[in-house]
Amino acid sequence: MDFLSSFLPASSTATTSGSPYQLLLPVALILILTKAISVGFSKMKLPQVIGFLVAGLLVGLISLWPNNPILTDYTRSGIDILAKFGVVLILFSAGVETDLKSIKAVGVASMVITSLGVIFPLAFGFTAAYLFRVYGGMTAPVAVSNPIYTDLYYGVILSATSVSITVATLKEIGVLNSKVGNAIVSAAIIDDVIGIILLSVIISLSGSTEGSSDFNLLEWIITSISGQALPESIVPLIVIVNMALFFLISWGASFLVRMLFNHLGNKYPHHIRIPIYSLAFCFLWAYLAQQFFEIADITGGYVAGLILSATSPKEYIDHRAETTANVFFVPIFFASVAMKMYSANFDFSSLTFLWFGLVWVFVGLLGKVLGAGLGGLICHFNFKDSTKIGIGMMARAEVLIVTAQTGVEAGLISDKIIPFTLLLILVSSFVTPILLKVLYKDEMVANASLAHSSGEVANATTPASLPAASPSETTSSDSTPAQK
Repeated sequence: MDFLSSFLPASSTATTSGSPYQLLLPVALILILTKAISVGFSKMKLPQVIGFLVAGLLVGLISLWPNNPILTDYTRSGIDILAKFGVVLILFSAGVETDLKSIKAVGVASMVITSLGVIFPLAFGFTAAYLFRVYGGMTAPVAVSNPIYTDLYYGVILSATSVSITVATLKEIGVLNSKVGNAIVSAAIIDDVIGIILLSVIISLSGSTEGSSDFNLLEWIITSISGQALPESIVPLIVIVNMALFFLISWGASFLVRMLFNHLGNKYPHHIRIPIYSLAFCFLWAYLAQQFFEIADITGGYVAGLILSATSPKEYIDHRAETTANVFFVPIFFASVAMKMYSANFDFSSLTFLWFGLVWVFVGLLGKVLGAGLGGLICHFNFKDSTKIGIGMMARAEVLIVTAQTGVEAGLISDKIIPFTLLLILVSSFVTPILLKVLYKDEMVANASLAHSSGEVANATTPASLPAASPSETTSSDSTPAQK
């Protein structure tokens, strides 16, 4: 492919028309509803992502109004563009929050738990998709060259973990910093890295990146030098090596990028230019990943976050990026996913995909429990603690949606899977804290007894009649450190 032509978009005829101001009303509705509903869900100790999705479903009801002036093809396209920024920012923020030092320090235990926690649900999801396709008549999207990649991707989606619910529950019980709690959090960090890499590998090998660049930098270099097209037999190898080249370039660039941001952090602490440059770097790296290396743009955003996670202004970058994302782009992304459910082809008349979806949700839950739990046993945790680890790794949230939606947009899997991803999030969000509290019942009783005993001891050792503090003493004790 000509190098310059890779920059030029394919010619197309616009099928939608409208004015930019028309996008303001649906965006306003999304933001109002997402905030209002997510507050209610947070009070029920559920992830706010569920509130975002419910808000999208409510806004999407407008599409059922014939010839409605709000959700037109034009405004839907605008929402999808804004949503793309949201999904890249979600992964960028996840990358910035990743503690690379913790990954290096977690040792063999977390690596074993993570590996099995990825392999089991991936294998279960792949097996379910393969069996339903071969023996149940379920078909892969027509654009997929080899349906085995579709089967694999259904497994890749299940490899995602989101332990925000687990962390909140362990904090409530008071065991987050326990051996089990540390194992779960450390394993979840590595899980994200593996899942994002798998996502890009399967999409790149399948050649199903619809709407993205088909320019492969390594392929272009080789064909430019040899003057001949590459044999089909070595294309998968070229794709993998090209991906490795991207990560190698990212590793090399990380030294310069970190040096620059460390300098900015020391010279201009908490200056707005730092998050602006960080967002620019995020979008640049996301663009380069997909444009030149056939790697999903969200992977580029995640790698950009990983690079910045080891800089001095990391906390400030994370705070600003998360604020920018959560205030505007992230709610729009999740709402857009939910809104697509009204226009998607959810024809379950044959019942094949319906049964597959239900089985897929079940094996998604079971795979994490068995895989991560077995990893715990191998690493010499007792059976009860291993079960806690498996249950803790079972929760899913935003990463699951991001992975599934990326596969749908790439034309690799059916959009019928989206309702089942929502079901998996809901079930795991409700079941995980309940099961953890059951497993930690003895510890909760012991902690309550200890707190009660400590209170009684404190009361017993307090003199019965102490003179009241003088006004001056009260004022002094309540004064701020600066006043003291």
